[in-house]
Amino acid sequence: MSEQAIRERMSGNEAVAEAIRQVNPDVMPAFPITPSTEIPQMVSSFIANGKVDTEFIPVESEHSAMSAAIGSEAAGARTMTATSSAGLALMWEELLLAASNRLPIALTLVNRTLSGPININCDHSDGMGARDTGWIQIYAENNQEVYDNYIQAYPIAEDKRVHLPIMICQDGFITSHAVENISLLPDAPVKEFVGTYEPEEYLLNSANPIAVGPYSISAYAMEAKKAQAVAMENAREVILEVAEKFAKMSGREYGFFESYKMEDAEYAMVIMGSAAGTAKQAVDEMREQGKKVGILKIRVFRPFPEKEIAEALKNCKAVAIMDRTESYNGNCGPLGSEVTAGLYRNKVFLEAVCYTYGLAGRDFTTDHVKNIFGELESLICDNKPIEHNQYIGLRTRK
Repeated sequence: MSEQAIRERMSGNEAVAEAIRQVNPDVMPAFPITPSTEIPQMVSSFIANGKVDTEFIPVESEHSAMSAAIGSEAAGARTMTATSSAGLALMWEELLLAASNRLPIALTLVNRTLSGPININCDHSDGMGARDTGWIQIYAENNQEVYDNYIQAYPIAEDKRVHLPIMICQDGFITSHAVENISLLPDAPVKEFVGTYEPEEYLLNSANPIAVGPYSISAYAMEAKKAQAVAMENAREVILEVAEKFAKMSGREYGFFESYKMEDAEYAMVIMGSAAGTAKQAVDEMREQGKKVGILKIRVFRPFPEKEIAEALKNCKAVAIMDRTESYNGNCGPLGSEVTAGLYRNKVFLEAVCYTYGLAGRDFTTDHVKNIFGELESLICDNKPIEHNQYIGLRTRK
C-alpha cells in the first residue's frame, strides 16, 4: 500500500464519483438510470459545492447524453458520462460514432441486465452487448478496483497511440451500492498521473479547421475501420504501461487479468466482475482440501488478451468459462466464445466447459463454484460426460 493512502469506506458508486472529483473532467452530460444514478448525482453535488469545475449537462435521454459527450469531446473538452442497462442500449448509435470519431470519452458503466423481462439487477448483458462498438472495456471485481480503473481510464484512452473511448465497468448493486474498505490516493498525485488533456485536433481550434463525423464513401470507410482496429491493438501496450505507472504510485498492480492460485492449477475458472470474489473464496477452501484449482479473473475484455489467456491456461487439464450473459447462439456466451477461440488459435488444447450464471442478479455461491470444479475433475478423471453449455442455479420443474 502506498504511504500516501487514505483509508475510507465507500460504495462502488461513491468510489467512482470520488475518482471523478479528483480527475475533474471538463464536461459531464448524463441522464439518471438505476443503478448508476448516484454517480451523476454526486458529481452534480461536487459542482454545486465548488469542489470541481466540471460543466454538468442535464439531458432528456441517454442517447442525448452520449450525443452531448461526442460534441464536447470533439470540441476539445475532457468528457465523461455514466449509465446502465437500457441507458447504454439507447446510446448504441452514438457509441459507434464516438469510437469511429476516435474520441477518448470515459463512460462508467454500472452493469445491469438488459430487458426483457424487465429487471434492475446485475448481469453483463449491457456491457457484453456493446463489446463490438469499438470501446475499450475494463471490468472490476470490487470497489477498490473500479476506483483504480477510473483513474487509469484517461491516460489509456487519450494516449496518441489509442485515442478511443473507454468503459469502466462494475457490477450493479453488488459493488455499486455495497460499502467496502477502500484506499484512496491524495488529489495531487492523481491529477499529476492523469495530466491535462491536450488534443492535437479539435473543433474549436480555428487555426486548423476539421470535420468530425463526415460521410465516408466506400473508398475510405474500410481504412477508417482498420485504423480503429490498430488503435485497439495499440491499447494493449498502453494499458500495461499505464498499469505499471499506477503501481508505482499506488502499490496496486493490474494487468489484463488476475491469476489467482494458478501456478500449479490443474482446473481453472475464467470469470469477470464481482463473482470472482466468490470464486476465490471457494478456491481457498478447496486448496485446503488439496485440490489444485485456480481462478483467472478477466479485467480487460476489450482489447481481448487471447494470447495471454492461452498462456495462463496451457498447463491446465480443464477450464470452466463463466458468462454472466446469454448470447442466444446455442453455444455459449461471449467470454466462452472468445476464450475457446483464443485457445484454439494459440494451439492450447484442453477441455473447456461454458457456463451461464448470475443472470438478472441470480445468486452465485461458493457451492456452485465447488460443484463446477467437481464436474471438471469428474470429466478428466472419470471420463464422466458433461453438458458443455449449461446454466448455473436454474430453477426447473421437479
